[in-house]
Amino acid sequence: MNRSVRAAAAIATAVGLAISVVAPATAHVVKQVGPYSVAIGWLHEPTYVGEENAVQVVVKDKSGNPVSDLSADDMKVVVSSGNLQSDPMSLVPTFDADTGLGIRGDYEATIIPTAPGDYTFHVAGTIHAQAIDETVASSESTFDTVVESVPVQFPSKLPALGDISTRLARIDARIATDRTNTDATAEAATRALIAGIVIGGLGLVVGTAALFLSIRNRRPSSA
Repeated sequence: MNRSVRAAAAIATAVGLAISVVAPATAHVVKQVGPYSVAIGWLHEPTYVGEENAVQVVVKDKSGNPVSDLSADDMKVVVSSGNLQSDPMSLVPTFDADTGLGIRGDYEATIIPTAPGDYTFHVAGTIHAQAIDETVASSESTFDTVVESVPVQFPSKLPALGDISTRLARIDARIATDRTNTDATAEAATRALIAGIVIGGLGLVVGTAALFLSIRNRRPSSA
């Protein structure tokens, strides 16, 4: 009986270890680049709109040892979503050899995703003398698609960034329309005022001329 319990415990432990090993791999795409393995994905998952995150690249040599001596200029990443793409961003090492703090072989580029959807990472540069040029995209089998954070907000639900942008665009359009209408009304009023002044001036001239002729006609003729 004890043997059965121990066997069941061993199996459960093995399954737990297998899950712990496999789970992180599903959140990253692992590429073989020459003698190096390169894992690419989000630093934090789930990945929410408006939350600070980072593109994470983990580099190991053929023996599985982390490669920690690359500089921030050795690898860069371009992030794209839809038909938009970022400027090249440096993948900065998080490990500090002077203090021993950080993660060996870990390189990150901080980014705040501002729209939901699938994102693509294009990593290019060199790992020592080995060139790297890899493109990976979010999917169910790679790393997370970016989603709105509304479902996990508590206690109040904040409006989504996309909704805020839409509302601001509508307000800007309404202000522009009102300004155009106001300018048109002001221009019409100015024209009416000028026309009134001109007509009034002409009336004054005509009235003055008529008065002059009337006075002249009233003068007695000399004998």
